[in-house]
Amino acid sequence: MTVLITGANRGIGKELSDQYRAAGHSVIGTARDGSAEVTLDVTKSADFEAMAAGLAGTEIDLLVCNAGVYLDKGNTLEDGYPVQAWADTFAANVTGVFLTIQHLLPLVPEGRGKIAIISSQMASQTRAPGGSLIYRASKAAVLNLGRNLSQDLTPKGIAVGIYHPGWVKTEMGGGAADITVGPSASGLMSRFDALSMETTGCFETYAGEPYPY
Repeated sequence: MTVLITGANRGIGKELSDQYRAAGHSVIGTARDGSAEVTLDVTKSADFEAMAAGLAGTEIDLLVCNAGVYLDKGNTLEDGYPVQAWADTFAANVTGVFLTIQHLLPLVPEGRGKIAIISSQMASQTRAPGGSLIYRASKAAVLNLGRNLSQDLTPKGIAVGIYHPGWVKTEMGGGAADITVGPSASGLMSRFDALSMETTGCFETYAGEPYPY
C-alpha cells in the first residue's frame, strides 16, 4: 500500500509515517521545510502544482491530510484572535486540506482508495466549552468539508473519514496532553484500515468511538 501523509516531519504525521514504514508500506511524506519526500506548504498554491506534477503516475491508496496549525492557543477575547491568525489558520487547516485532496484525487484509485482527514474533538458543535475560537472554527469547517466530500466521492467508491487523534503530547498538544504519539498513530491506523464505503463520512476518535458533530 502507498500512503501519502501531509505534515509528516513531526508529531502525529511523523509517527504515522514511521509506523507505516515499519509495517512494510510505501510512504510519501510532505513537509513545508523540505525535510520529507515532498516539499509542500499547504498555504502555497504553487507547491500543490509542483507536488501533483512530481507524483504523476503514482497511485495513492491512502491519503492522510494531517498538516495543520494552532495559532490562537491561549488567546483571549479581550486582546487575542487577530485577523491574520484567522486567515492563516483557515488557509492551512481548511483550504490546505481541500487543495491537497483536489490535486491528488486523480491519483487515488476509484473503488478502493481512502482519504483520512485529521480534525479534532474541538470540531464538535455539540461539545463546545469555549476558547481556541479560531482553531475550533477551522476544525469544525474541515469536519464539514470532509462530510460533504464523502458524499461527492461516493460515486467514485472513495471513502472519506474524519478523525480526532486524541489529545497528544506533541508541540501542538503540549506536555499536559493525555497520550503520546505512539498509541494515537496506532489507533488512527486501525481506523483508516476499517474505513469503508459503509462508514464513509464518519467522525471518530483514534480509539474508534463515534464523536458528536
